[in-house]
Amino acid sequence: MKQSIMPKEDHFIKIIREHQALIFKVSAMYTNDTHDQKDLYQEIVFQLWKSFDSFGQQSKISTWMYRVALNTAIKQLKSKKRQPRVTSLEAIELPGIDGANNLMEDRLKRLHREIERLGVLERGIILLALEGRKYEEIAEITGLSVSNVGTRMARIRTKLKSELT
Repeated sequence: MKQSIMPKEDHFIKIIREHQALIFKVSAMYTNDTHDQKDLYQEIVFQLWKSFDSFGQQSKISTWMYRVALNTAIKQLKSKKRQPRVTSLEAIELPGIDGANNLMEDRLKRLHREIERLGVLERGIILLALEGRKYEEIAEITGLSVSNVGTRMARIRTKLKSELT
């Protein structure tokens, strides 16, 4: 029995729904307020749609989506010629944090503030690393070499450690 092929638009909508948290995280990381976040979210979805036909499935769908989302966010920041002042990372829910451990909460808030001070590309790299992405996938998403990702991660860690101690 032959399976019916899902129309392109339906397939795209399904992918966006399954990965909307990814788009939200990137738009929250690179915007100042909820209005800008919604605009960036829509722009990312638009850019994903424009490049949907060119996705050749050489990589995972999430890798391709991160690449498009990060490039769109960085391009939008550059085109507006403004310094990125991001929405607090505290808007992104962290599992297992219920307010019972004030010391841990304070440390996370300090870490979030320091991440917000990182450069545009550094924030993207650390976002991907915090999600558990391997250096190879981060390299594929950002267009950097694997060794460059490793070097940048070492520098980011050093920078964060020096600011947090």
